[in-house]
Amino acid sequence: MRGESAMQLLAQADERIDDCWNRIGVHGDKQCPLLEQHIHCRNCDVYAAAATRLLDRYALLQDDQAVAAQAAEQSVGHSLLLFRLGEEWLALATACLAEIAPLQAVHSLPHQRSRVLQGVANVRGALVPCLSLADLLGVQATAGQQRSGREMPRMLILAAEGGPVVMAVEEIDGIHRLDPALLDSGQDTTRFTAAVLQWRGRSVRVLDEQQLLSAVQRSLS
Repeated sequence: MRGESAMQLLAQADERIDDCWNRIGVHGDKQCPLLEQHIHCRNCDVYAAAATRLLDRYALLQDDQAVAAQAAEQSVGHSLLLFRLGEEWLALATACLAEIAPLQAVHSLPHQRSRVLQGVANVRGALVPCLSLADLLGVQATAGQQRSGREMPRMLILAAEGGPVVMAVEEIDGIHRLDPALLDSGQDTTRFTAAVLQWRGRSVRVLDEQQLLSAVQRSLS
């Protein structure tokens, strides 16, 4: 899952941002003079300002990550991560994934009204934007329903242009290298859909990663 690349992406996202919450805040020695007033760093204007600067960088940074992701996809072939959102099973090329992480708390941003941009999550001390994949795809989530014993929500860390973003999913089946003959690209014209796959009795929508990453970038601009 390219763990080393994920760490590099997180380091780039946190560059030039003073992570005082890790030094003197709730994740540090708790000596910040503002901590008594705000109780938690996520309630502090400094934390909110750092998150805002991070999102501003996504609108300004232009690099060759998209080209690298396309080259990586070609090298791994049809290596797909299968996961579930609501009642729908989806698949995404592992080439655009940096990592799969445990579910983290998402902290909302002040004056943020976007349904897709939910806020920021703290991933190893770095503030990473969190987007709602369900809202982006128009998929109805199953919040409040009883989970099976096998189901365990996770966060996907995508290697988006400009830096990593995280998206929560409800269940992960695993990574599968699939025969191209199994992919049917002519049966579904739904947005973000590259193909439809019949897999172990399930109908799986294979996402077009280029369309998805472009939509992610627009959501952060």
